[in-house]
Amino acid sequence: MSVNAFKRYELKFLLSKEQFDALLPKLTQYMNPDQNCKYGCSYNIYNIYYDTFDNSLIRKSLSKPVHKEKLRLRSYTIPNAPDSKVYLELKKKTAGIVHKRRAAMTLNEAYDFISFGKKPSAKNYIGSQVNNEIEYFLSRYEVFPAAYISYTRIAYFGKEDKDFRVTFDSNIITRRNELYLEKGCFGEQLLEEGQYLMEVKISRAVPVWLAETLSELKIYKRSFSKYGKEYSFYLQSNLTNNSGRNFRPPIMQVSSL
Repeated sequence: MSVNAFKRYELKFLLSKEQFDALLPKLTQYMNPDQNCKYGCSYNIYNIYYDTFDNSLIRKSLSKPVHKEKLRLRSYTIPNAPDSKVYLELKKKTAGIVHKRRAAMTLNEAYDFISFGKKPSAKNYIGSQVNNEIEYFLSRYEVFPAAYISYTRIAYFGKEDKDFRVTFDSNIITRRNELYLEKGCFGEQLLEEGQYLMEVKISRAVPVWLAETLSELKIYKRSFSKYGKEYSFYLQSNLTNNSGRNFRPPIMQVSSL
């Protein structure tokens, strides 16, 4: 099991295709493409977000509390076997600061951990601590798969500050059925055609050159959550199509993979 821990600020922006095309040449003067994005390449990210039976985690998040947290299962390829590598991530945000704990494990280990509380073995102290944090979260919340969200990402990091990252997400696909990573990528588009979600991830102040460029291009910071936006669309769809009846996310089943 490999483990990563992150602590940073995350700023969100919605860009048009024209703004994206104008920003990129300026950005590449100060930043290098991620190792997965060299020569103009991009990569895909696949997620299952977990929530309680009454969607209390996302409802709390949308109320903009001082502290919020969420659990998601992430993969960078579509898993095709029980031992495919995935990441179980616990993401917390307190007073604007994002803390993320991530543990790598197999697909079956992740399902067993979430469904039955069977904690994977850890190779070191940090891995054990991450497992314990996820275990504590699962003891506080009975969660089920609530939403699938995948997207295509282009990522850059600072030439002088490797912790400074800028990512562009497009082709954001969501669904509320077939909530397994191994089922593949299909669903509905979350953004309008030609839109990009830009995230600026920093541990300190935004560089002056970036702040000035964003101002010139009329790109302004805004509050945006992929899962939050998906949940808002989900509610609107239910109110429109089902006369306001109460709906809940599907109960988690063990994958047949």
